[in-house]
Amino acid sequence: MAVSVEMTGGRAVGEAMCPHRLIMEHVTSRWGVLVLIELLDRPYRFSELRRAIGQVRQVSEKMLAQTLQTLERDGLVHRDAKPVIPPRVDYSLTDLGREAAEQVRGLALWATDRMGRVLEAREEYDAAKARAGTAGAL
Repeated sequence: MAVSVEMTGGRAVGEAMCPHRLIMEHVTSRWGVLVLIELLDRPYRFSELRRAIGQVRQVSEKMLAQTLQTLERDGLVHRDAKPVIPPRVDYSLTDLGREAAEQVRGLALWATDRMGRVLEAREEYDAAKARAGTAGAL
């Protein structure tokens, strides 16, 4: 995740100062949102998850791996490595992860449903700024 972390005494400074803000950053990050929502449907293997997310937005292997590790550390994602050949690793949501994913999906649905109103508000704002800029130039 794009979190810059300074370590103090083996613990991340941001984590010690404001742990709930850090978890919010993980859950609402660009890739965190997509991973959580996708895993609501079913468990995925790494490559399957990457392809599923790629339908929305391309993600590098490195970023997906970092996101999954971060969410696993936070107790939201479960990594199940099976000792078979070839190796098989499945990712699924924990109960805590399911709770978070449902909240994130709710926010995503709200954003989708309200996009028209947001675009209208932006147009009104931009028009008002343009009028104010024109009036100030006179």
